[in-house]
Amino acid sequence: MTRPGSNHIVKRIVDTAMTVLLLFLMAYQVTGETAHEWIGIGMTVLVIVHQILNRKWYGALFKGKYNSYRILSTVLNILLLVSFALTAFCGMSMSGHAVPFLYGMAPVSFVRRMHLSMSHWSFVLMGLHLGMHIPAITAGLKWKDRTRAVLTCFFVIVGGFGLHLFLRGGMPDYLFFRVPFAFLDYDKAGWRVLLENLLMLSFWALIGTLAAHICRKRISRKGV
Repeated sequence: MTRPGSNHIVKRIVDTAMTVLLLFLMAYQVTGETAHEWIGIGMTVLVIVHQILNRKWYGALFKGKYNSYRILSTVLNILLLVSFALTAFCGMSMSGHAVPFLYGMAPVSFVRRMHLSMSHWSFVLMGLHLGMHIPAITAGLKWKDRTRAVLTCFFVIVGGFGLHLFLRGGMPDYLFFRVPFAFLDYDKAGWRVLLENLLMLSFWALIGTLAAHICRKRISRKGV
């Protein structure tokens, strides 16, 4: 196997691992405080590895032309990195188990609210980021029109249910600093919490996929 192929596989493994850890990070009532902190440390390490693997992307940031797809994906990537960094910093500033020596790097009253908001922004942006890559990943698949239509309907239904859960769970309040604490249901089964997180993430992945398709069609029409 060639080196570029190996690097591509490693990137996919890291992306998958980050997605799984994200689902567990958003399930605090399932993991508990100690595991939540250590999963957060693992996520931080994977984010750093992800940046190293994508160092060529940073090197080409100010080179070449920018079409609509590249502009959108670049802005999304930068926002995602910033939200991850703020989430990690705020989490470590409140750590009592994984990195307790970093506790108090910033006022706890501030970082608690910031951590709540930035973690949910990371969740939304991660879903959009994944969705933006789906058209490229599935480009080589040859589906019949009927199969494509059935899959489209299925994912629209899944995404719609995910949006319902997102709104019912009060996620917009967390995104925009409307509440200082998360209201979690500790009586809900762990598998259900993770499934609902996956459904909510699927909605944002669906939006990212649609955005990528729109950009690609626009580019193909312009020939840019």
